[in-house]
Amino acid sequence: MERKKAEVLVIGVINIQEPSGTYALLLGELNGNRQVPVIIGPAEANPITMQLKGVETPRPMTHDLFKSCLRTFNIQVSEVLIYRVEEGIFYSYVYLKHNHDVIAIDARTSDAILLALTFHAPIYMYDDILETQCMPYDEDEELDDYSTASESEEAESIEELEMALEKAIKDENYELASVLRDKIKKQK
Repeated sequence: MERKKAEVLVIGVINIQEPSGTYALLLGELNGNRQVPVIIGPAEANPITMQLKGVETPRPMTHDLFKSCLRTFNIQVSEVLIYRVEEGIFYSYVYLKHNHDVIAIDARTSDAILLALTFHAPIYMYDDILETQCMPYDEDEELDDYSTASESEEAESIEELEMALEKAIKDENYELASVLRDKIKKQK
């Protein structure tokens, strides 16, 4: 039986454990509301965040070098597929296309996603993985459910926002955490 694929987008990268540097790469279903966190380290989080923000470095990073090599030989990243998860580790293929040939290369999910972002290629996840790994998500949940967070235009102190961010992370509401993190950055 053929497994169904769902396209996912990178919602963001969230620091979930400040001192140890553990991050969640948050993937969201393109035409749905399921979200999957993929745990990554700071070495993986930094280039993904830079790519998402369009930050250019003075010298090429590893993924830039890989992109240059592939483009030199007229090879494109056609898609990324997250095909398995085992004990919290996600496994991915990067599909490379040269002329009419397509080959799958096994890759760490963080590297595969970084290449997809670099080449503007779609990212897919098998639907059964998306279903079993998705976080609970309540569309009716509002920011006001967090005692110190609100969507009002009133200025909030950084301390209040940081407390709300900690609560959102503890409650595994990474979407809210991302919004709060951005508010904190704006105020700083």
